[in-house]
Amino acid sequence: MKTNNIILKAENISKQYRLGLVGTGTLSHDLNRWWHRLRGKEDPYLKIGAENDRSKKAETDYVWALRDINFEVFDGDVLGIIGKNGAGKSTLLKILSRVTSPTTGSIKTKGRIASLLEVGTGFHPELTGRENIYLNGSILGMTKAEIKVKEEEIVDFSGCAMYIDTPVKRYSSGMRVRLAFAVAAHLEPDILVVDEVLAVGDAEFQKKAIGKMKDISGNDGRTVLFVSHNMAAVKSLCTRGIVLENGTSVFEGTTDDCVDFYLKIGNENGSEHLRYFKESEFENLQFCLHSFGVKAQNKSFGEPILRRDDILFEVEYTSTVSDVYKPAFRFKDEQGNFIFVSGSLCFFSKTTVKKKITMTIPSNFFNQGSFYLDLQISDGRKLYFRAEDTIAFTIIQEGVGLGKWMGKSPGPLKPEFNWINV
Repeated sequence: MKTNNIILKAENISKQYRLGLVGTGTLSHDLNRWWHRLRGKEDPYLKIGAENDRSKKAETDYVWALRDINFEVFDGDVLGIIGKNGAGKSTLLKILSRVTSPTTGSIKTKGRIASLLEVGTGFHPELTGRENIYLNGSILGMTKAEIKVKEEEIVDFSGCAMYIDTPVKRYSSGMRVRLAFAVAAHLEPDILVVDEVLAVGDAEFQKKAIGKMKDISGNDGRTVLFVSHNMAAVKSLCTRGIVLENGTSVFEGTTDDCVDFYLKIGNENGSEHLRYFKESEFENLQFCLHSFGVKAQNKSFGEPILRRDDILFEVEYTSTVSDVYKPAFRFKDEQGNFIFVSGSLCFFSKTTVKKKITMTIPSNFFNQGSFYLDLQISDGRKLYFRAEDTIAFTIIQEGVGLGKWMGKSPGPLKPEFNWINV
């Protein structure tokens, strides 16, 4: 793409916060900053600050919520911004929307930005839904006449016609996000910034929201910045992606590549999908387990597992005797509830060379989500070995066609069976 198609450019964006206090510093710190600025020197507090890793104990008063973020967005792009909770996604969107300013760096944009960062952001609770439509339109720089043209279309899209003249404080969270999205999407922004709009709302609203964002970027040629933990929605809607981790940009590329990279974060060595055992765990046994792993058929350990993939479970062992043992896999959901147990008698060969026993679960069996496995080995009568929560794996939904349900159906399993007309 040509440089003159760039509609948004972020250069060296960083955001620093002071932990534990309201504001960015004390009076003494502000005076120190002013004194350094007066002498033409660099802000002394830019040289300190911890990495944005919420799992670590704070060792300094300052933290970098974002650090040296650089990217460009072109006309018509749908840019997906993904990362784990606390990675800095919402902070970045707030800076792009000018809700807050960066500590260092600059944002260059062309045109009008409309933001939907949180449920009902920018709405006045005492005003009615209709009055908030005009308030938000005015904030975006539109005239009353321009808003009037779009008013009924906004109300129809939101599905809140009955309550449009009721104060917003009486709306449910779903109604607020419906109206807020309708306002942001219909007031013709050049850039639409959306943070987890699919986290609130029913199936009908999700379909309409995804379809509208696609229309905005495809038919109208405008730009969308989209944050979501729904990987199916990201893969279906976005044309490019950025992955944030601990406040830094760690990957940028196509949507599929970004989703794959994101799902591997923290699992570079197969720490979740593949566990290695110590020989000392089997000192008094006639066999030794070396590894236990799960992966998609014809993929490597750690690669994303889609619902459409066959899933292979693999135990690697050596044995001092030839004997029959019964490996059993106990499957649990994200809350630790047992789902089912699967086991079978297997023949362990006497060998000093590592051998494998495997089990395959067919595609479209698990629902999207995370699962945990216990492994135990017995001979059908005596239990020889048990390891709880040995490995974990995540099933993701592949891209879904626009207009279809993007959410997660209830329950840990979602098997597909053959239906026949008789």
